[in-house]
Amino acid sequence: MGRRSDHSRGELEEMILSAGHALMAEQGFARFSAREVAKRIGYSVGTLYNVFGSADALVLAINTRTFAAWAEHLRAALAEAGDDRIRALVAGYFAFARANPNLWMAIYDHRLPPGMAMPERDAAARGVLTGIVADEVAAALGTLPGERSVALARSLIATVHGHCAFDLTGSFALMGEGAPMEAALARVRESLAAARD
Repeated sequence: MGRRSDHSRGELEEMILSAGHALMAEQGFARFSAREVAKRIGYSVGTLYNVFGSADALVLAINTRTFAAWAEHLRAALAEAGDDRIRALVAGYFAFARANPNLWMAIYDHRLPPGMAMPERDAAARGVLTGIVADEVAAALGTLPGERSVALARSLIATVHGHCAFDLTGSFALMGEGAPMEAALARVRESLAAARD
């Protein structure tokens, strides 16, 4: 086992997050183990708790890292979007989830225990993704970003999320829906059209 003096706290945090993120990508939330993360980096599980405080705080940090990667993915999709930025946004959402199913599902499978608040740093990092969507919603409506576009963005994220979750779990296939991304895009376009009226 490594000793705490082998690495600084910042180095340990990065090592733990990198190993934890890789493990979550491989095995998903249900099979995730802080003990396995510790084993992979050559430290005791107690070191993980000394750095993060709890397994829930570690999973929260891993999921925040996924949000950051997801936001970057959407930015890259929008950079190549051409004129149809809404399609690029919806397609980017699906593409990230399909390419990273365990990481994406872990965001929604993990629940903070009662009494544990999300740290402001994590909330702000996660809010970047909603901000990207809200900016695109405002642009599609021909307005400046504001509370209206943020509220609509949240609803549209929920709409696309539901379609995406049904896609990943196979529920849409069982229902005979062969184009879930296109269905989600159609619902988004309908909502934007209604919001313009």
